[in-house]
Amino acid sequence: MQDDERNWVARFLAHLTNERRVSPLTVTGYRHDLDTVVDFCAGQGIPGWQALDAHGVRAYVAAQHRRGLSGRSLQRRLSALRTFYRFLLRENAATRNPATGVSAPKTPRKLPKTLDVDQVSMLLALDPTDTLSTRDLAIMELFYSSGLRLAELATLTVSDIDLADQTVRVTGKGRKTRVVPVGRHAVTALRAWYKLRPLIAAPATGTVFVSRAGSALTPRAIQQRVRQWAQRRGLEQHVHPHMLRHSFASHLLESSGNLRAVQELLGHADISTTQIYTHLDFQHLTKVYDQAHPRAQRKPGKLEK
Repeated sequence: MQDDERNWVARFLAHLTNERRVSPLTVTGYRHDLDTVVDFCAGQGIPGWQALDAHGVRAYVAAQHRRGLSGRSLQRRLSALRTFYRFLLRENAATRNPATGVSAPKTPRKLPKTLDVDQVSMLLALDPTDTLSTRDLAIMELFYSSGLRLAELATLTVSDIDLADQTVRVTGKGRKTRVVPVGRHAVTALRAWYKLRPLIAAPATGTVFVSRAGSALTPRAIQQRVRQWAQRRGLEQHVHPHMLRHSFASHLLESSGNLRAVQELLGHADISTTQIYTHLDFQHLTKVYDQAHPRAQRKPGKLEK
Protein backbone atom coordinates (compact mmCIF):
# COMPACT_ATOMS: atom_id res chain seq x y z
CA MET A 1 0.00 0.00 0.00
CA GLN A 2 1.09 3.56 -0.70
CA ASP A 3 1.65 6.04 2.12
CA ASP A 4 -1.52 7.96 1.26
CA GLU A 5 -3.53 4.74 1.66
CA ARG A 6 -1.91 4.07 5.04
CA ASN A 7 -2.72 7.63 6.07
CA TRP A 8 -6.41 6.79 5.93
CA VAL A 9 -5.92 4.59 8.98
CA ALA A 10 -4.38 7.51 10.86
CA ARG A 11 -7.29 9.75 9.82
CA PHE A 12 -9.77 7.11 10.96
CA LEU A 13 -8.07 6.80 14.36
CA ALA A 14 -8.17 10.59 14.72
CA HIS A 15 -11.89 10.44 13.89
CA LEU A 16 -12.41 7.88 16.65
CA THR A 17 -10.50 10.02 19.14
CA ASN A 18 -11.80 13.47 18.31
CA GLU A 19 -15.30 12.90 16.96
CA ARG A 20 -16.51 9.67 18.51
CA ARG A 21 -14.57 10.18 21.75
CA VAL A 22 -13.75 6.51 22.18
CA SER A 23 -11.26 5.43 24.83
CA PRO A 24 -7.50 5.33 24.12
CA LEU A 25 -7.55 1.57 24.72
CA THR A 26 -10.21 1.12 22.00
CA VAL A 27 -8.22 3.27 19.58
CA THR A 28 -5.15 1.13 20.24
CA GLY A 29 -7.19 -1.99 19.48
CA TYR A 30 -8.41 -0.55 16.16
CA ARG A 31 -4.87 0.45 15.24
CA HIS A 32 -3.52 -3.04 15.88
CA ASP A 33 -6.35 -4.76 14.01
CA LEU A 34 -6.09 -2.49 10.95
CA ASP A 35 -2.30 -2.73 10.89
CA THR A 36 -2.66 -6.49 10.37
CA VAL A 37 -4.90 -5.81 7.35
CA VAL A 38 -2.41 -3.29 5.96
CA ASP A 39 0.40 -5.84 6.31
CA PHE A 40 -1.72 -8.51 4.61
CA CYS A 41 -2.58 -6.22 1.68
CA ALA A 42 1.07 -5.24 1.27
CA GLY A 43 2.08 -8.90 1.20
CA GLN A 44 -0.60 -9.72 -1.38
CA GLY A 45 0.18 -6.75 -3.61
CA ILE A 46 -3.22 -5.12 -3.01
CA PRO A 47 -2.52 -1.45 -3.84
CA GLY A 48 -5.21 0.31 -1.82
CA TRP A 49 -8.46 0.16 0.12
CA GLN A 50 -10.58 0.45 -3.00
CA ALA A 51 -8.83 -2.62 -4.45
CA LEU A 52 -9.58 -4.84 -1.43
CA ASP A 53 -12.67 -6.93 -2.22
CA ALA A 54 -14.68 -9.58 -0.36
CA HIS A 55 -12.45 -12.33 -1.75
CA GLY A 56 -9.42 -10.54 -0.34
CA VAL A 57 -11.09 -10.13 3.06
CA ARG A 58 -11.91 -13.85 3.16
CA ALA A 59 -8.28 -14.62 2.27
CA TYR A 60 -7.18 -12.34 5.13
CA VAL A 61 -9.49 -14.14 7.58
CA ALA A 62 -8.23 -17.54 6.41
CA ALA A 63 -4.60 -16.46 6.77
CA GLN A 64 -5.19 -15.15 10.29
CA HIS A 65 -7.07 -18.32 11.23
CA ARG A 66 -4.16 -20.47 10.04
CA ARG A 67 -1.93 -18.46 12.35
CA GLY A 68 -4.06 -19.60 15.26
CA LEU A 69 -6.31 -16.58 15.76
CA SER A 70 -9.59 -17.51 17.44
CA GLY A 71 -13.00 -16.97 15.92
CA ARG A 72 -13.76 -14.29 18.49
CA SER A 73 -10.59 -12.36 17.67
CA LEU A 74 -11.33 -12.62 13.96
CA GLN A 75 -14.85 -11.32 14.57
CA ARG A 76 -13.35 -8.31 16.33
CA ARG A 77 -10.96 -7.63 13.44
CA LEU A 78 -13.76 -7.91 10.88
CA SER A 79 -15.84 -5.52 12.97
CA ALA A 80 -12.94 -3.05 13.01
CA LEU A 81 -12.56 -3.39 9.24
CA ARG A 82 -16.28 -2.83 8.64
CA THR A 83 -16.25 0.27 10.84
CA PHE A 84 -13.18 1.58 9.03
CA TYR A 85 -14.85 1.14 5.64
CA ARG A 86 -17.95 2.97 6.83
CA PHE A 87 -15.62 5.87 7.54
CA LEU A 88 -14.03 5.53 4.07
CA LEU A 89 -17.46 5.51 2.45
CA ARG A 90 -18.40 8.65 4.34
CA GLU A 91 -15.20 10.31 3.12
CA ASN A 92 -15.74 9.10 -0.49
CA ALA A 93 -12.49 7.12 -0.28
CA ALA A 94 -14.24 3.81 -1.07
CA THR A 95 -17.34 2.75 -3.01
CA ARG A 96 -18.14 -0.46 -1.13
CA ASN A 97 -17.57 -2.22 2.17
CA PRO A 98 -15.87 -5.52 1.30
CA ALA A 99 -16.09 -6.83 4.88
CA THR A 100 -19.89 -6.80 4.83
CA GLY A 101 -21.19 -10.35 4.76
CA VAL A 102 -17.83 -11.93 5.57
CA SER A 103 -18.00 -13.97 8.76
CA ALA A 104 -15.36 -15.50 10.99
CA PRO A 105 -15.21 -19.20 11.80
CA LYS A 106 -17.10 -20.04 14.96
CA THR A 107 -15.16 -20.91 18.07
CA PRO A 108 -16.74 -22.97 20.85
CA ARG A 109 -17.65 -20.60 23.63
CA LYS A 110 -15.69 -21.19 26.81
CA LEU A 111 -17.62 -20.98 30.04
CA PRO A 112 -16.14 -18.49 32.49
CA LYS A 113 -14.45 -19.91 35.56
CA THR A 114 -16.02 -19.04 38.89
CA LEU A 115 -15.51 -19.57 42.59
CA ASP A 116 -18.21 -21.25 44.61
CA VAL A 117 -19.74 -19.51 47.63
CA ASP A 118 -17.45 -21.26 50.12
CA GLN A 119 -14.35 -20.27 48.14
CA VAL A 120 -15.47 -16.64 47.98
CA SER A 121 -16.11 -16.71 51.73
CA MET A 122 -12.61 -18.12 52.29
CA LEU A 123 -11.07 -15.37 50.16
CA LEU A 124 -12.94 -12.56 51.90
CA ALA A 125 -12.60 -13.86 55.46
CA LEU A 126 -9.35 -12.03 56.00
CA ASP A 127 -8.69 -9.79 58.99
CA PRO A 128 -6.97 -6.59 57.80
CA THR A 129 -3.97 -5.60 59.88
CA ASP A 130 -2.72 -2.54 57.99
CA THR A 131 -3.65 0.11 55.44
CA LEU A 132 -2.98 -1.98 52.33
CA SER A 133 -4.81 -5.10 53.52
CA THR A 134 -7.77 -2.89 54.49
CA ARG A 135 -7.72 -1.43 50.97
CA ASP A 136 -7.44 -4.86 49.36
CA LEU A 137 -10.39 -6.26 51.29
CA ALA A 138 -12.51 -3.30 50.15
CA ILE A 139 -11.43 -3.96 46.55
CA MET A 140 -12.37 -7.64 46.64
CA GLU A 141 -15.62 -7.05 48.51
CA LEU A 142 -16.66 -4.45 45.94
CA PHE A 143 -15.78 -6.72 43.01
CA TYR A 144 -17.95 -9.52 44.39
CA SER A 145 -20.68 -7.28 45.79
CA SER A 146 -21.35 -5.28 42.63
CA GLY A 147 -19.90 -7.34 39.75
CA LEU A 148 -17.61 -4.60 38.47
CA ARG A 149 -15.15 -4.95 35.64
CA LEU A 150 -11.49 -4.34 36.47
CA ALA A 151 -11.33 -1.08 34.49
CA GLU A 152 -14.55 0.12 36.12
CA LEU A 153 -13.25 -0.42 39.63
CA ALA A 154 -9.82 1.06 38.91
CA THR A 155 -11.32 4.34 37.69
CA LEU A 156 -13.91 4.81 40.44
CA THR A 157 -13.78 8.18 42.16
CA VAL A 158 -14.84 8.91 45.72
CA SER A 159 -17.90 10.77 44.41
CA ASP A 160 -19.03 7.65 42.51
CA ILE A 161 -19.78 5.74 45.71
CA ASP A 162 -22.70 6.68 47.97
CA LEU A 163 -22.22 4.73 51.17
CA ALA A 164 -25.37 6.16 52.73
CA ASP A 165 -27.47 4.96 49.78
CA GLN A 166 -25.28 1.86 49.36
CA THR A 167 -24.86 2.35 45.61
CA VAL A 168 -22.02 2.91 43.18
CA ARG A 169 -22.20 4.79 39.87
CA VAL A 170 -20.20 2.90 37.25
CA THR A 171 -18.98 4.07 33.84
CA GLY A 172 -18.74 0.95 31.71
CA LYS A 173 -18.09 0.05 28.09
CA GLY A 174 -19.12 2.69 25.58
CA ARG A 175 -19.05 5.19 28.45
CA LYS A 176 -22.48 4.01 29.52
CA THR A 177 -23.32 4.73 33.14
CA ARG A 178 -25.21 2.44 35.47
CA VAL A 179 -25.95 2.51 39.19
CA VAL A 180 -25.63 -0.77 41.07
CA PRO A 181 -26.09 -1.73 44.73
CA VAL A 182 -23.21 -2.18 47.15
CA GLY A 183 -23.67 -4.98 49.69
CA ARG A 184 -23.36 -4.40 53.42
CA HIS A 185 -20.04 -6.26 53.72
CA ALA A 186 -18.57 -4.10 50.96
CA VAL A 187 -19.95 -0.95 52.62
CA THR A 188 -18.28 -1.95 55.90
CA ALA A 189 -14.98 -2.64 54.13
CA LEU A 190 -15.15 0.67 52.25
CA ARG A 191 -15.85 2.64 55.43
CA ALA A 192 -12.78 1.06 57.03
CA TRP A 193 -10.69 1.91 53.95
CA TYR A 194 -11.94 5.52 53.83
CA LYS A 195 -10.65 6.05 57.37
CA LEU A 196 -7.14 5.05 56.30
CA ARG A 197 -7.11 6.34 52.71
CA PRO A 198 -6.07 9.93 53.67
CA LEU A 199 -2.89 8.53 55.20
CA ILE A 200 -1.47 7.61 51.79
CA ALA A 201 -3.60 9.31 49.11
CA ALA A 202 -2.11 12.32 47.35
CA PRO A 203 -4.32 15.43 47.76
CA ALA A 204 -5.11 15.66 44.05
CA THR A 205 -5.96 11.96 43.68
CA GLY A 206 -9.71 11.41 43.42
CA THR A 207 -9.76 7.71 42.68
CA VAL A 208 -11.10 5.47 45.42
CA PHE A 209 -8.21 3.02 45.47
CA VAL A 210 -4.67 4.36 45.64
CA SER A 211 -1.22 2.86 45.83
CA ARG A 212 1.28 3.07 48.65
CA ALA A 213 2.76 6.08 46.82
CA GLY A 214 -0.60 7.87 46.86
CA SER A 215 -1.41 7.68 43.14
CA ALA A 216 -4.27 5.81 41.50
CA LEU A 217 -3.88 2.05 41.81
CA THR A 218 -3.31 0.55 38.35
CA PRO A 219 -5.38 -2.36 36.98
CA ARG A 220 -2.21 -4.45 36.87
CA ALA A 221 -1.54 -3.82 40.56
CA ILE A 222 -5.13 -4.74 41.43
CA GLN A 223 -4.77 -8.02 39.54
CA GLN A 224 -1.58 -8.83 41.40
CA ARG A 225 -3.06 -8.08 44.81
CA VAL A 226 -6.14 -10.25 44.18
CA ARG A 227 -3.95 -13.12 43.01
CA GLN A 228 -1.64 -12.81 46.01
CA TRP A 229 -4.52 -12.80 48.48
CA ALA A 230 -6.05 -15.87 46.86
CA GLN A 231 -2.76 -17.69 47.29
CA ARG A 232 -2.45 -16.57 50.92
CA ARG A 233 -6.00 -17.70 51.63
CA GLY A 234 -5.23 -21.18 50.32
CA LEU A 235 -7.19 -21.11 47.06
CA GLU A 236 -5.66 -23.33 44.40
CA GLN A 237 -7.21 -21.56 41.40
CA HIS A 238 -5.60 -18.64 39.63
CA VAL A 239 -8.00 -16.00 40.92
CA HIS A 240 -8.36 -12.74 39.01
CA PRO A 241 -10.80 -9.80 39.28
CA HIS A 242 -13.01 -10.99 36.42
CA MET A 243 -13.47 -14.31 38.21
CA LEU A 244 -15.09 -12.39 41.06
CA ARG A 245 -17.38 -10.67 38.54
CA HIS A 246 -18.28 -14.06 37.04
CA SER A 247 -18.91 -15.47 40.51
CA PHE A 248 -21.14 -12.51 41.37
CA ALA A 249 -23.24 -13.09 38.24
CA SER A 250 -23.42 -16.87 38.61
CA HIS A 251 -24.38 -16.80 42.30
CA LEU A 252 -26.97 -14.07 41.77
CA LEU A 253 -28.58 -15.88 38.86
CA GLU A 254 -28.53 -19.16 40.76
CA SER A 255 -30.40 -17.55 43.65
CA SER A 256 -32.81 -15.29 41.77
CA GLY A 257 -33.24 -16.75 38.29
CA ASN A 258 -33.71 -13.17 37.04
CA LEU A 259 -31.60 -12.94 33.88
CA ARG A 260 -32.70 -9.39 33.01
CA ALA A 261 -31.70 -8.07 36.42
CA VAL A 262 -28.27 -9.69 36.14
CA GLN A 263 -27.88 -8.17 32.68
CA GLU A 264 -28.59 -4.69 34.06
CA LEU A 265 -26.24 -5.14 36.99
CA LEU A 266 -23.39 -6.34 34.77
CA GLY A 267 -23.94 -3.60 32.19
CA HIS A 268 -24.32 -5.99 29.25
CA ALA A 269 -25.74 -4.33 26.15
CA ASP A 270 -27.00 -7.68 24.80
CA ILE A 271 -28.72 -10.26 26.97
CA SER A 272 -27.07 -13.04 24.95
CA THR A 273 -23.83 -12.10 26.70
CA THR A 274 -25.50 -12.65 30.07
CA GLN A 275 -27.03 -15.96 29.02
CA ILE A 276 -23.69 -17.73 29.37
CA TYR A 277 -24.32 -17.72 33.11
CA THR A 278 -27.42 -19.85 32.58
CA HIS A 279 -25.07 -22.56 31.29
CA LEU A 280 -23.05 -22.28 34.49
CA ASP A 281 -26.25 -22.56 36.50
CA PHE A 282 -27.25 -25.66 34.50
CA GLN A 283 -23.84 -27.20 35.14
CA HIS A 284 -24.41 -26.66 38.86
CA LEU A 285 -27.83 -28.32 38.65
CA THR A 286 -26.52 -31.33 36.77
CA LYS A 287 -23.73 -31.74 39.31
CA VAL A 288 -26.27 -31.73 42.14
CA TYR A 289 -28.39 -34.22 40.19
CA ASP A 290 -25.46 -36.56 39.62
CA GLN A 291 -24.57 -36.49 43.29
CA ALA A 292 -28.08 -36.79 44.72
CA HIS A 293 -30.42 -38.64 42.37
CA PRO A 294 -30.60 -42.39 43.08
CA ARG A 295 -30.65 -43.24 39.36
CA ALA A 296 -28.10 -40.68 38.20
CA GLN A 297 -25.14 -43.04 38.50
CA ARG A 298 -26.76 -45.93 36.65
CA LYS A 299 -24.61 -46.90 33.66
CA PRO A 300 -26.21 -46.09 30.29
CA GLY A 301 -27.73 -49.06 28.53
CA LYS A 302 -27.65 -51.37 31.55
CA LEU A 303 -31.06 -52.86 32.32
CA GLU A 304 -32.27 -53.18 35.86
CA LYS A 305 -33.03 -56.71 37.08
